[in-house]
Amino acid sequence: MKNSIILTLLIAAATMPMRAQTCSPTASYILANGDEESELSDGQSAPVQAHFEANPQDVGDYTARYEWRIYEAGQEDNPLVHRFEETLDYTFSQSGTFYVQCYATFVLGNDTITYPEEGEANPFTVTILQSRLEMPNGFSPNGDGINDTYKVKNHQSIVSFKATIFNRWGQKLYTMSSIDDEWDGTVSGRTVRDGVYFVNVVAKGADGHDYHIRKDINVLTGLNNESNSSTADE
Repeated sequence: MKNSIILTLLIAAATMPMRAQTCSPTASYILANGDEESELSDGQSAPVQAHFEANPQDVGDYTARYEWRIYEAGQEDNPLVHRFEETLDYTFSQSGTFYVQCYATFVLGNDTITYPEEGEANPFTVTILQSRLEMPNGFSPNGDGINDTYKVKNHQSIVSFKATIFNRWGQKLYTMSSIDDEWDGTVSGRTVRDGVYFVNVVAKGADGHDYHIRKDINVLTGLNNESNSSTADE
């Protein structure tokens, strides 16, 4: 699942006289799903969908021009992203530390006000964590609410993922096309028999790491499942 972050950059322009204004930005960002805020600089799991907004106040008759740059350390003049628009949508899908800076220019006749002033740039830091992927070695689809489905055990900064589950004869039983998919242990509505199955995973991390995982899956339904539900012959 993609993390969604809204980052609003508030560029405050003073009322009259405009030349006396101080362009002092403030910013806040929230997780789009309403969860508590977390620091981008502390590290996020890729991919992260970020929405940036420049929201100038009291511009008056001035014409505003915006420039966004996303760059790595020491690469401000060679940015990964360089766009001229009021809002910016960008998906961080590579691990590392990135900097996001907005430049604004207010023009009225011969009067020009720029933000930030030379030497005063204060970019936001976005840190994308290195990848990690772990698959479990079994589950118990018996309806007791504990470990009833087979799903990724632990993951971080995985940008592509596919897992295929087979029986011992190599027959395909289920495909997980998303990191959040899970298998309930059924085929055609029937729970598979206890035994050893196999999962084959092909995935890619934000740090460029390729994952090729082949692992046993032990299905242990237990006595309750044997007495209360039918099983398939997979």
